[in-house]
Amino acid sequence: MKGLVLAGGKGTRLRPVTYSLAKQLVPVANRPILHYVVENLIAAGIAQIGVVISPETGETIRKSLEEGHFDAEFTFILQEEPKGLAHAVRTARTFLEDGPFVMYLGDNLIGSGIGDLVERFRQREDEALILLKEVENPRMFGVVVTDREGNARRLVEKPSVPPSNLALVGVYLFGRRIFDAIDSLAPSARGEYEITDAIQTLVDWGIPVRTARLETWWLDTGKKDDLLEANRIVLDEWTRPDVRGTVLDSSIVGRVRIGEGALVERSVVRGPAVIGEGAVVRDARIGPFTSIGRGCCIEGSTVDYSVIMENARICGVERLDASLVGCRSRIVRRARRDMSMSLCVGDDAEIEV
Repeated sequence: MKGLVLAGGKGTRLRPVTYSLAKQLVPVANRPILHYVVENLIAAGIAQIGVVISPETGETIRKSLEEGHFDAEFTFILQEEPKGLAHAVRTARTFLEDGPFVMYLGDNLIGSGIGDLVERFRQREDEALILLKEVENPRMFGVVVTDREGNARRLVEKPSVPPSNLALVGVYLFGRRIFDAIDSLAPSARGEYEITDAIQTLVDWGIPVRTARLETWWLDTGKKDDLLEANRIVLDEWTRPDVRGTVLDSSIVGRVRIGEGALVERSVVRGPAVIGEGAVVRDARIGPFTSIGRGCCIEGSTVDYSVIMENARICGVERLDASLVGCRSRIVRRARRDMSMSLCVGDDAEIEV
């Protein structure tokens, strides 16, 4: 079985960060979201992975995966225009060779592996198996109505009146008939070829579409608040103490990971938190659920519940909370007054307050 990771799109909900960075490469706990997706596929025994990329961000996606040294063979598939998930599958048909495959959205994080799901699909030789999760806000997602046996009966994309609270997670397993369904589609009202329409076509043709429930967490990282929550959960569940850098006259409390070459001096770091390689934290307080990227410099500042990306600099800021700060950005307090800030800053920004 092959894997198909969708890593295109423009990431408009995460701007300004995604003006210069693919949304799938925004870090959670100092690792690109896409790397967690790929690891999940590899752990399920899938070593041939097609990656659908866009013209704007394709090369950065390719470079990131190549530098990740994954035990997998990648094929990069260019989707010239963002015409929907079903269109991405059609674009990848030559790679997939009409065989069974797992489609996985490259900006989604789930709290469990998919090995059992893949094995179930292989054994039953079904044509479709989709992963669902109960959500509180089904209007924001594609939702599914199932019968008593758990088979899909109706799929609706972002309904104003949701017929159920079961959302499509972004992990799909398909056989060859999905290509026939996609070939029969017309564009939706928003001009895209929807994977929900393709799955509904299978249902209408009488082809069983099986479902499975995700019992752990699922995080769609499309917006700043979602990304910060993903960072919180991943740090909380997966961070282990690992201090490889230098700690001088400082207090390290809880589960904190400090990368090689990093320096923490006259500071307090409360975990779970991650400080990347070569970062400098001096005369600072780093609160829980914070990721400080490689090469960052945090001086005379307090940072809580935030994602600070590579080579950013924060100096003299009384309190930075619930913030996403892009690579190489510089935030400096000049005025002599206390203040608390919550920011979403893209790469190479300069802010003086």
